[in-house]
Amino acid sequence: MSDNANGGSAPSPKVRGLEPTFRHLDDPDQKWQEVRSIQRPDGTKASIWEKWFAFSPDPQYLSLYAKWDPGIVIRRHGHYSPHVVFVIAGDMWCGDRHCPAGTHIELPFGAAFGPFVAGPNGTTLFEVMMGDPRSWGDQPELFQAALDAQGAKVLPDPPIEFPGWLQDLRQRWVVEGATVEPPQ
Repeated sequence: MSDNANGGSAPSPKVRGLEPTFRHLDDPDQKWQEVRSIQRPDGTKASIWEKWFAFSPDPQYLSLYAKWDPGIVIRRHGHYSPHVVFVIAGDMWCGDRHCPAGTHIELPFGAAFGPFVAGPNGTTLFEVMMGDPRSWGDQPELFQAALDAQGAKVLPDPPIEFPGWLQDLRQRWVVEGATVEPPQ
């Protein structure tokens, strides 16, 4: 038992032997994974790159560091959990909202945001999903309009290393009517 702020006793949630986990961006096991990509009008590719710091099955959550190449376009979507995004560097557009460095976005479970377009210098983010991190799509016509405005084409999802307990559902997000080009 431990004393609470009011001078009384309350049970402690402490678990003996449980300790914090420390990770550093440059740890050898922290590999960059390309998770999404588009083809720009000049034929070059823009991608999203992530390092997953913590990916837990019980309770489910994901914390990650992401770098978005300049001009990457991401569909409007939500997640099967609350989601927090913090813009560390660069800038991006979330729908009609400009999000410069220092922007914090809280996405409640059941809400959607985007489409996203990374700024001319790209975007660096820290994200946390507090539950199932997989996404669901919303208003695909907005994604197609954002792609068209950039003169971009969707590329097939690159292979990534999901944990064995979680199925990759990214293929279900190909927008109807969008041209999916093979990687160059």
